[in-house]
Amino acid sequence: MSLNPAINAHLSAAIRHDWDITEVQALFAMPFNDLVFTAQSIHRTHFDPNEVQISSLLSIKTGSCSEDCGYCPQSARYDSGLTPEALMPVAAVINAAQRAKDQGASRFCMGAAWRQPKDKDIDRVIEMVQGVKALGMETCVTLGMLTDSQTQKLKDGGLDYYNHNLDTSEDYYSEVITTRTYQDRLDTLERVRDAGINVCCGGIVGMGESDVDRAALLQQLANMPKHPESVPINMLVQVEGTPLMGTEQLDPLMFIRTLAVARIMMPQSRVRLSAGRNTMSDEMQALCFLAGANSIFYGDKLLTTDNPMTDHDQVLFQRLGLHSGGSSYA
Repeated sequence: MSLNPAINAHLSAAIRHDWDITEVQALFAMPFNDLVFTAQSIHRTHFDPNEVQISSLLSIKTGSCSEDCGYCPQSARYDSGLTPEALMPVAAVINAAQRAKDQGASRFCMGAAWRQPKDKDIDRVIEMVQGVKALGMETCVTLGMLTDSQTQKLKDGGLDYYNHNLDTSEDYYSEVITTRTYQDRLDTLERVRDAGINVCCGGIVGMGESDVDRAALLQQLANMPKHPESVPINMLVQVEGTPLMGTEQLDPLMFIRTLAVARIMMPQSRVRLSAGRNTMSDEMQALCFLAGANSIFYGDKLLTTDNPMTDHDQVLFQRLGLHSGGSSYA
Protein backbone atom coordinates (compact mmCIF):
# COMPACT_ATOMS: atom_id res chain seq x y z
CA MET A 1 0.00 0.00 0.00
CA SER A 2 1.45 3.39 -0.96
CA LEU A 3 1.28 6.57 1.09
CA ASN A 4 -0.87 9.44 -0.08
CA PRO A 5 0.64 11.86 -2.66
CA ALA A 6 1.34 14.58 -0.07
CA ILE A 7 3.51 12.24 1.98
CA ASN A 8 5.31 10.95 -1.10
CA ALA A 9 6.08 14.55 -2.04
CA HIS A 10 7.76 15.11 1.30
CA LEU A 11 9.82 11.95 0.89
CA SER A 12 11.14 13.03 -2.50
CA ALA A 13 11.59 16.74 -1.73
CA ALA A 14 15.00 18.37 -1.93
CA ILE A 15 16.55 20.27 0.98
CA ARG A 16 14.31 23.29 1.47
CA HIS A 17 14.58 26.72 3.04
CA ASP A 18 11.20 28.09 1.98
CA TRP A 19 8.70 26.39 4.27
CA ASP A 20 5.32 28.05 4.67
CA ILE A 21 3.72 27.89 8.12
CA THR A 22 0.66 26.11 6.71
CA GLU A 23 2.91 23.35 5.34
CA VAL A 24 4.53 22.86 8.73
CA GLN A 25 1.14 22.75 10.45
CA ALA A 26 0.03 20.14 7.92
CA LEU A 27 2.98 17.95 8.90
CA PHE A 28 2.06 18.21 12.58
CA ALA A 29 -1.52 17.28 11.69
CA MET A 30 -0.60 14.05 9.88
CA PRO A 31 -1.79 10.76 11.40
CA PHE A 32 0.87 9.75 13.91
CA ASN A 33 1.85 6.54 12.14
CA ASP A 34 2.20 8.31 8.79
CA LEU A 35 4.25 11.11 10.32
CA VAL A 36 6.69 8.78 12.09
CA PHE A 37 6.98 6.54 9.04
CA THR A 38 7.75 9.54 6.84
CA ALA A 39 10.34 10.87 9.28
CA GLN A 40 12.00 7.46 9.65
CA SER A 41 12.09 6.98 5.88
CA ILE A 42 13.82 10.34 5.38
CA HIS A 43 16.14 9.58 8.28
CA ARG A 44 17.28 6.34 6.62
CA THR A 45 18.13 8.23 3.44
CA HIS A 46 20.74 10.31 5.22
CA PHE A 47 21.84 8.37 8.31
CA ASP A 48 22.48 4.91 9.65
CA PRO A 49 19.09 4.31 11.33
CA ASN A 50 20.65 2.56 14.33
CA GLU A 51 23.43 5.05 15.03
CA VAL A 52 23.22 7.78 17.67
CA GLN A 53 25.78 10.52 18.14
CA ILE A 54 26.65 11.04 21.81
CA SER A 55 27.52 14.40 23.31
CA SER A 56 28.35 15.33 26.89
CA LEU A 57 27.51 18.73 28.39
CA LEU A 58 29.40 20.44 31.22
CA SER A 59 28.54 23.70 32.97
CA ILE A 60 31.89 25.51 33.03
CA LYS A 61 30.47 28.62 34.72
CA THR A 62 27.27 28.25 36.73
CA GLY A 63 24.63 30.72 37.87
CA SER A 64 24.52 34.50 38.48
CA CYS A 65 23.25 35.13 34.94
CA SER A 66 21.65 38.54 34.36
CA GLU A 67 19.10 37.18 31.88
CA ASP A 68 15.48 36.43 32.86
CA CYS A 69 14.83 33.25 30.84
CA GLY A 70 11.73 31.87 32.54
CA TYR A 71 12.90 28.25 32.42
CA CYS A 72 16.42 28.74 33.74
CA PRO A 73 17.55 28.15 37.35
CA GLN A 74 20.84 29.92 36.54
CA SER A 75 19.21 33.35 36.40
CA ALA A 76 20.26 35.62 39.25
CA ARG A 77 16.64 36.86 39.35
CA TYR A 78 15.21 33.58 40.67
CA ASP A 79 15.60 31.72 43.94
CA SER A 80 16.13 28.20 42.60
CA GLY A 81 18.56 27.08 45.31
CA LEU A 82 21.43 26.97 42.82
CA THR A 83 24.91 27.77 44.12
CA PRO A 84 26.82 29.99 41.66
CA GLU A 85 30.25 28.79 40.56
CA ALA A 86 33.03 30.74 38.82
CA LEU A 87 34.58 29.70 35.53
CA MET A 88 36.22 26.31 36.01
CA PRO A 89 39.97 25.75 35.75
CA VAL A 90 41.04 24.55 32.31
CA ALA A 91 42.56 21.34 33.67
CA ALA A 92 39.32 20.38 35.44
CA VAL A 93 37.36 20.82 32.20
CA ILE A 94 39.79 18.67 30.24
CA ASN A 95 39.63 15.96 32.90
CA ALA A 96 35.82 15.99 32.61
CA ALA A 97 36.10 15.70 28.84
CA GLN A 98 38.39 12.68 29.17
CA ARG A 99 35.83 10.98 31.43
CA ALA A 100 33.09 11.74 28.90
CA LYS A 101 35.18 10.29 26.09
CA ASP A 102 35.86 7.16 28.14
CA GLN A 103 32.08 6.75 28.50
CA GLY A 104 31.51 6.96 24.74
CA ALA A 105 30.92 10.67 24.01
CA SER A 106 32.33 12.00 20.73
CA ARG A 107 31.48 15.67 21.30
CA PHE A 108 32.11 17.71 24.45
CA CYS A 109 29.87 20.71 24.99
CA MET A 110 30.71 23.48 27.46
CA GLY A 111 28.09 25.91 28.72
CA ALA A 112 28.63 29.16 30.62
CA ALA A 113 25.85 31.23 32.18
CA TRP A 114 26.70 34.57 30.64
CA ARG A 115 24.62 37.14 28.81
CA GLN A 116 27.76 37.85 26.81
CA PRO A 117 31.32 36.79 27.68
CA LYS A 118 34.19 39.22 28.25
CA ASP A 119 37.18 38.98 25.93
CA LYS A 120 39.33 37.54 28.75
CA ASP A 121 36.70 34.81 29.23
CA ILE A 122 36.93 33.92 25.55
CA ASP A 123 40.68 33.38 25.92
CA ARG A 124 40.08 30.90 28.77
CA VAL A 125 37.38 29.09 26.82
CA ILE A 126 39.69 28.74 23.82
CA GLU A 127 42.24 27.02 26.08
CA MET A 128 39.49 24.56 27.04
CA VAL A 129 38.49 24.03 23.40
CA GLN A 130 42.04 23.28 22.36
CA GLY A 131 42.56 20.92 25.29
CA VAL A 132 39.40 18.98 24.48
CA LYS A 133 40.27 18.79 20.78
CA ALA A 134 43.65 17.35 21.73
CA LEU A 135 41.72 14.39 23.17
CA GLY A 136 40.25 13.74 19.72
CA MET A 137 36.76 15.04 20.55
CA GLU A 138 34.53 17.53 18.75
CA THR A 139 33.96 20.76 20.69
CA CYS A 140 30.88 22.89 21.26
CA VAL A 141 30.33 25.90 23.51
CA THR A 142 27.32 27.99 24.50
CA LEU A 143 28.32 31.34 25.97
CA GLY A 144 25.49 33.73 25.12
CA MET A 145 25.74 36.58 22.63
CA LEU A 146 29.03 37.18 20.81
CA THR A 147 30.73 40.09 19.09
CA ASP A 148 32.29 39.71 15.64
CA SER A 149 35.81 39.61 17.11
CA GLN A 150 34.88 37.04 19.76
CA THR A 151 33.29 34.81 17.14
CA GLN A 152 36.38 34.98 14.96
CA LYS A 153 38.65 34.18 17.93
CA LEU A 154 36.59 31.07 18.65
CA LYS A 155 36.85 30.02 15.01
CA ASP A 156 40.61 30.63 14.95
CA GLY A 157 40.87 28.69 18.23
CA GLY A 158 39.45 25.60 16.54
CA LEU A 159 35.88 25.53 17.87
CA ASP A 160 33.69 23.05 15.96
CA TYR A 161 30.15 23.99 17.07
CA TYR A 162 28.43 26.94 18.73
CA ASN A 163 25.09 26.39 20.49
CA HIS A 164 22.62 29.25 20.62
CA ASN A 165 19.00 28.13 20.79
CA LEU A 166 16.03 30.17 19.57
CA ASP A 167 14.00 28.55 22.38
CA THR A 168 10.55 29.17 20.85
CA SER A 169 8.71 31.11 18.16
CA GLU A 170 9.29 34.82 17.68
CA ASP A 171 5.68 35.55 18.70
CA TYR A 172 5.91 33.62 21.99
CA TYR A 173 9.47 34.61 22.83
CA SER A 174 8.59 37.66 24.95
CA GLU A 175 6.44 35.45 27.19
CA VAL A 176 9.60 33.59 28.20
CA ILE A 177 12.46 36.12 27.93
CA THR A 178 12.55 39.93 28.06
CA THR A 179 16.25 40.70 28.57
CA ARG A 180 17.38 39.60 25.10
CA THR A 181 15.45 39.98 21.85
CA TYR A 182 14.76 37.32 19.26
CA GLN A 183 16.79 39.37 16.78
CA ASP A 184 19.75 39.30 19.20
CA ARG A 185 19.70 35.53 18.92
CA LEU A 186 19.43 35.58 15.13
CA ASP A 187 22.31 38.08 14.92
CA THR A 188 24.57 35.81 17.01
CA LEU A 189 23.68 32.82 14.85
CA GLU A 190 24.51 34.81 11.72
CA ARG A 191 27.92 35.75 13.14
CA VAL A 192 28.64 32.13 13.97
CA ARG A 193 27.62 30.90 10.54
CA ASP A 194 29.54 33.67 8.73
CA ALA A 195 32.67 32.74 10.70
CA GLY A 196 32.43 29.16 9.46
CA ILE A 197 31.55 27.56 12.80
CA ASN A 198 28.94 24.78 12.76
CA VAL A 199 25.62 25.84 14.25
CA CYS A 200 23.79 23.99 17.03
CA CYS A 201 20.36 25.55 17.37
CA GLY A 202 16.97 24.28 18.48
CA GLY A 203 14.39 25.06 21.09
CA ILE A 204 12.36 24.10 24.13
CA VAL A 205 8.81 22.78 23.99
CA GLY A 206 6.35 22.47 26.84
CA MET A 207 6.70 26.10 27.96
CA GLY A 208 3.01 26.86 27.43
CA GLU A 209 3.44 27.66 23.75
CA SER A 210 0.75 26.89 21.18
CA ASP A 211 0.79 24.37 18.33
CA VAL A 212 1.42 27.29 15.97
CA ASP A 213 4.43 28.37 18.03
CA ARG A 214 6.02 24.94 17.74
CA ALA A 215 5.46 24.98 13.99
CA ALA A 216 6.86 28.52 13.72
CA LEU A 217 10.01 27.55 15.66
CA LEU A 218 10.77 24.73 13.23
CA GLN A 219 9.91 26.97 10.28
CA GLN A 220 12.44 29.55 11.49
CA LEU A 221 15.15 26.90 11.90
CA ALA A 222 14.52 25.21 8.55
CA ASN A 223 14.32 28.48 6.62
CA MET A 224 17.78 29.60 7.72
CA PRO A 225 20.23 29.96 4.79
CA LYS A 226 21.77 26.69 5.96
CA HIS A 227 20.11 24.22 8.31
CA PRO A 228 21.76 23.96 11.73
CA GLU A 229 24.10 20.98 11.80
CA SER A 230 22.65 20.05 15.19
CA VAL A 231 19.04 20.69 16.26
CA PRO A 232 18.44 20.02 19.97
CA ILE A 233 14.77 19.58 20.87
CA ASN A 234 14.34 20.08 24.61
CA MET A 235 11.37 19.23 26.81
CA LEU A 236 10.97 21.85 29.52
CA VAL A 237 12.52 20.72 32.80
CA GLN A 238 10.51 22.49 35.49
CA VAL A 239 12.62 23.84 38.34
CA GLU A 240 11.30 25.21 41.64
CA GLY A 241 11.74 28.96 41.85
CA THR A 242 11.56 29.62 38.10
CA PRO A 243 8.52 31.31 36.51
CA LEU A 244 7.68 28.30 34.33
CA MET A 245 7.37 25.96 37.29
CA GLY A 246 3.83 24.57 37.25
CA THR A 247 3.35 24.87 33.49
CA GLU A 248 0.96 22.25 32.11
CA GLN A 249 2.87 19.21 30.90
CA LEU A 250 3.13 18.74 27.15
CA ASP A 251 1.54 15.62 25.65
CA PRO A 252 4.44 13.18 25.08
CA LEU A 253 3.09 12.35 21.62
CA MET A 254 3.29 16.05 20.69
CA PHE A 255 6.94 16.03 21.70
CA ILE A 256 7.55 13.05 19.40
CA ARG A 257 5.64 14.82 16.62
CA THR A 258 7.95 17.81 17.04
CA LEU A 259 11.02 15.60 16.61
CA ALA A 260 9.51 13.93 13.56
CA VAL A 261 8.64 17.22 11.87
CA ALA A 262 12.15 18.53 12.60
CA ARG A 263 13.60 15.43 10.91
CA ILE A 264 11.40 15.90 7.83
CA MET A 265 12.20 19.61 7.49
CA MET A 266 15.94 19.32 8.21
CA PRO A 267 16.85 15.89 6.77
CA GLN A 268 20.63 16.15 7.09
CA SER A 269 20.79 17.70 10.56
CA ARG A 270 21.51 15.82 13.76
CA VAL A 271 18.24 16.03 15.67
CA ARG A 272 19.13 15.79 19.34
CA LEU A 273 16.85 14.31 21.97
CA SER A 274 17.95 16.75 24.62
CA ALA A 275 16.70 18.04 28.01
CA GLY A 276 13.82 16.25 29.68
CA ARG A 277 14.94 12.68 29.05
CA ASN A 278 15.08 12.05 32.79
CA THR A 279 11.28 12.04 32.91
CA MET A 280 10.81 10.04 29.70
CA SER A 281 10.13 6.31 29.74
CA ASP A 282 12.33 3.99 27.70
CA GLU A 283 9.35 3.42 25.42
CA MET A 284 8.97 7.15 24.77
CA GLN A 285 12.66 7.49 23.99
CA ALA A 286 12.42 4.54 21.61
CA LEU A 287 9.66 6.35 19.72
CA CYS A 288 11.83 9.47 19.63
CA PHE A 289 14.61 7.51 17.92
CA LEU A 290 12.07 6.00 15.53
CA ALA A 291 10.89 9.53 14.70
CA GLY A 292 14.40 10.51 13.62
CA ALA A 293 16.27 11.65 16.72
CA ASN A 294 19.89 10.54 16.33
CA SER A 295 21.81 12.40 19.02
CA ILE A 296 21.63 12.56 22.80
CA PHE A 297 23.46 14.07 25.76
CA TYR A 298 25.22 11.50 27.94
CA GLY A 299 25.89 11.98 31.65
CA ASP A 300 23.91 12.52 34.83
CA LYS A 301 23.63 16.32 34.43
CA LEU A 302 22.62 18.76 31.67
CA LEU A 303 24.23 21.92 33.02
CA THR A 304 22.25 21.97 36.30
CA THR A 305 19.31 19.60 35.71
CA ASP A 306 19.19 15.82 35.99
CA ASN A 307 19.77 13.54 33.02
CA PRO A 308 19.53 9.71 32.78
CA MET A 309 22.60 7.95 34.16
CA THR A 310 25.12 6.78 31.58
CA ASP A 311 24.68 3.13 32.58
CA HIS A 312 20.94 3.35 31.94
CA ASP A 313 21.55 4.81 28.49
CA GLN A 314 23.96 2.02 27.64
CA VAL A 315 21.40 -0.61 28.62
CA LEU A 316 18.71 1.15 26.59
CA PHE A 317 20.99 1.24 23.55
CA GLN A 318 21.57 -2.50 23.92
CA ARG A 319 17.85 -3.21 24.20
CA LEU A 320 17.14 -1.16 21.05
CA GLY A 321 20.15 -2.38 19.07
CA LEU A 322 21.57 1.15 18.80
CA HIS A 323 25.24 2.08 18.64
CA SER A 324 27.17 5.31 19.01
CA GLY A 325 28.81 7.03 16.07
CA GLY A 326 28.84 10.16 13.99
CA SER A 327 28.69 9.25 10.31
CA SER A 328 25.94 10.02 7.81
CA TYR A 329 25.08 8.91 4.31
CA ALA A 330 24.75 12.47 3.08
